[in-house]
Amino acid sequence: MLNLLMAAPSGSGGSGGGMGIQSLLFLGGMFLVMWLFMIRPQTKKAKQQKQFIDNLQEGDKIVTIAGIHGKVKRINDDNTLVIEVGPGTTLTIERVAVSMEYTTQNKAAAEKK
Repeated sequence: MLNLLMAAPSGSGGSGGGMGIQSLLFLGGMFLVMWLFMIRPQTKKAKQQKQFIDNLQEGDKIVTIAGIHGKVKRINDDNTLVIEVGPGTTLTIERVAVSMEYTTQNKAAAEKK
């Protein structure tokens, strides 16, 4: 390691520039890999979640973020939903508290088995 540090200042001025370009390319490649495997899938999933929430209709079976299963009874104008969690039992929740469709969750659980 010491030899690398000592070799860099000696020689012509052009030889040190190659190492800077390699470092820049390496950092650019790392950013590209991070974007492909981390950022892009998260934004894609967030877009699908927003589309699902916007397309909710009465009668859809849903699961909330807290894990409560229910059926949408009414969609209010103030971005809240009235869901039926049992016969005669309703809850009012925020629209953004919906995690996924119940049938989608069942498919995911079945695929894991």
